[in-house]
Amino acid sequence: MIKLIQTIDLCKTYVKRVQEKVYALKHLNLEIEKGEIFGFLGPNGAGKSTTIKLILDIIRPTSGKAFLFDIDISNPESRRRVGYLPENPSFYDYLTAEELLWFAGRIHKMDDDTIARKTEELLALLDLTEAKSTPIRKYSKGMVQRAGLAHSLINNPDLLILDEPTSGLDPVGRRKVADLLLDLKKQGKTIFFSSHILHDVETICDKIGIIVEGELRFCGKLSDVLHQSLQGFEVVVQNISDEILNEITDLSSSGLIGDKKLVPACFKHGIDCHREGDTARLTVAEGDLWQLIDFIKSKNLSLLAIEPRRKTLEGLFLELIGKRS
Repeated sequence: MIKLIQTIDLCKTYVKRVQEKVYALKHLNLEIEKGEIFGFLGPNGAGKSTTIKLILDIIRPTSGKAFLFDIDISNPESRRRVGYLPENPSFYDYLTAEELLWFAGRIHKMDDDTIARKTEELLALLDLTEAKSTPIRKYSKGMVQRAGLAHSLINNPDLLILDEPTSGLDPVGRRKVADLLLDLKKQGKTIFFSSHILHDVETICDKIGIIVEGELRFCGKLSDVLHQSLQGFEVVVQNISDEILNEITDLSSSGLIGDKKLVPACFKHGIDCHREGDTARLTVAEGDLWQLIDFIKSKNLSLLAIEPRRKTLEGLFLELIGKRS
């Protein structure tokens, strides 16, 4: 199968001072296959934009190789079927959005009928129809971002490479972009994008990579991380008194009720209790779940929900950026 993006030991170093090297990217190995939405995460300065510029041949690697559609990135043909949105898109600000898309279409050597059809379609898709005759210099940051997305889609690319595509968008705009990317995936497109907005990545991505200090710390299917990392259960109970909450806490700690009576520590892993009015959320380890349910039944309490607690993308991200090479 053709790999739409492949990097092999890709490195980029800069000389900060005499004989002092700064490693912007360290031996990056990535493979992105057709039809995937790949989210590329990392803190500021981690190497996300450097990676994107390298695979688009905007800057040159110190060592290693990269390929698009199994074609070496040094060959311009590798980028013919690519759409690109930079982190901070900048256009000739005297152009309108309509003129920008015509300009982009002609660069791609598209015929006038196709340019006209795609321009109308993309302006409507990205809510720019009413502003299509307004110069870009009068656009808000979010509107410039949407114009940049339209620009990246004008040639109907098979591979989209987007650097922070939701930057500057409000929540409604972010949702529309997420829906657009999912729709493009259904059309068979492949999408590689960087982002700081973990919720967006968690919502739409098939695979993720997390890069820290130029080094890829994690790469894999998001489902493997989020759905195979059970950390316990949250049990929601209604009409629970402080007395019963205290009893649960006592039974999960030293086995002491108050400071007098010694009882068995029924809940071996401890239970965290959080009250919300007459409702309580009890966080329990898997091994103690059934004993807690039996306890709740014995007290004639209303059991509202049992929800598994799994590792979140935010938790994984914070865990990895906290590690040092």
